[in-house]
Amino acid sequence: MENLANLLTLRHIVAAVITYLASFVLYRLFLHPLARFPGPKLAAITRWYEGYYDIIQNGHYTFKIAELHKEYGPIIRISPYELHVNDPAFFEQLYRQDGRWHKYSWAMDAFGAKGATLFTVDHELHKSRRQPLGPFFSKAKVASRQDLIHRHLLKFCGRISKFANSGETFNLGAAATAITRDVANEFILNKSYNSLDREDFDITMLTASQGSGQIWRPSKHIPVITKIFKAIPIDWIIKNAGDDMKEFFLYLKETMQDTKNLMAAATSPISDQDKDQEYQRTIVNGILDSKLPSSEKSVERVFDDVSTVAGAGFETTASVLRLVFFHVFDNPDILKQLRTELTSINADPSEVEIKTLEQLPYLTSTLMEGLRLSPAIATRMARISTDKDLFYGNWRIPIGTPVGMTTILMHTDETLYPDPKRFNPDRWMDPESRKMVDKTFAPFSRGTRNCLGMHLAWAELYVIVATIAYRYNFKFQGATAEDFECISDQFAIGTKGRGNLNATVSIREM
Repeated sequence: MENLANLLTLRHIVAAVITYLASFVLYRLFLHPLARFPGPKLAAITRWYEGYYDIIQNGHYTFKIAELHKEYGPIIRISPYELHVNDPAFFEQLYRQDGRWHKYSWAMDAFGAKGATLFTVDHELHKSRRQPLGPFFSKAKVASRQDLIHRHLLKFCGRISKFANSGETFNLGAAATAITRDVANEFILNKSYNSLDREDFDITMLTASQGSGQIWRPSKHIPVITKIFKAIPIDWIIKNAGDDMKEFFLYLKETMQDTKNLMAAATSPISDQDKDQEYQRTIVNGILDSKLPSSEKSVERVFDDVSTVAGAGFETTASVLRLVFFHVFDNPDILKQLRTELTSINADPSEVEIKTLEQLPYLTSTLMEGLRLSPAIATRMARISTDKDLFYGNWRIPIGTPVGMTTILMHTDETLYPDPKRFNPDRWMDPESRKMVDKTFAPFSRGTRNCLGMHLAWAELYVIVATIAYRYNFKFQGATAEDFECISDQFAIGTKGRGNLNATVSIREM
């Protein structure tokens, strides 16, 4: 009798589990508020449909989504809770300045940096955190500090010139990361970590940034991963990690100490003369001097902002530089047109103000084409409307639904950009053609969450690309255009070449 009772109990448990799972599946397929939207049934049932492409297929869900749109149409359900739209006409409706827009916590929390403005989910909290940072990244502020960019550019050119006419190969891709990292850190913290001084251009930082999605993607699906990493003492990681990870965590440790030092200095008495030297202020001063409550001024919270703003400020720009470098020097016609235009300013581009370079249409078109093919991120950035339903055609998107679009898919839409994978600056030279796509060209996103550092990025691109094109000739070793195409969602752009661009260089004869 006891065995029979145990058997019946086991059967009841199994039956209950099966009933629960069946009810769970039926609800998501037929009764959920998103049940009427098209898409694969498995994606509607479980996030592990996405997990397969995120983890097993190494960040391929962005491109699977593109395939699903071809099968199901412009609006699809890509998970039990989330929608995706692939229609440029919808972009301005979703990424806009008015309204209240949350980010999707499921994706943002996976970074383990909830204190960072970049990853802040709540609309109002994000607005209050961003307010003290904004003035540091205004166009006027960037223009006032262009000497900083020029100084690092001269060091960059000095390093490159040492390889000139020697036949020695060096990694121009790592060098691109080095200069943007040094500029970003000094701009944000008034401290350069001197990547340009490293013999290998501090290539470990390039390697680390190229693999950023290896933790983020699994952490979305298994949140405990982030908690485990944060619980491990950083000194233990530094002691036991491989060389690349060790260098990265040494940098994090140094940045944490620098943040503490800046916070201590910001709260100590300073002279009136120091107060007048606005250029010495950092984003740490901005945060501590703001009206944010004291809970928002803890070391941990400030460090989250410092580390993410600095991190977002270099590899995204470096990715564009590498792509532009390759295509400009691999295509004689593009290089010739660019140099002809640069000659018109009658000076070395490193010696003129950024506003002069901004008036050059072909240079601007070249940079826009680089930004089109290498926007800041490869993933979708879902928005959640908190105050109203959204409408796409005849579809009503319920309030509170995460719905996103993916910039790289929009930027390679052949209806907007014929022959979309081709690097073609001429597509931006016609003012009428440019107007047609202006509303959907969004390398820095749009709306309330647009990129904080876009003016700094533009300034770097103008000065660096113009100067390098004017001064040097490069030959690349084994590189192809495919090496710089987005093939993986690393949150940032993941490429086949992983940021490497091996080159030999000679100084251009004027």
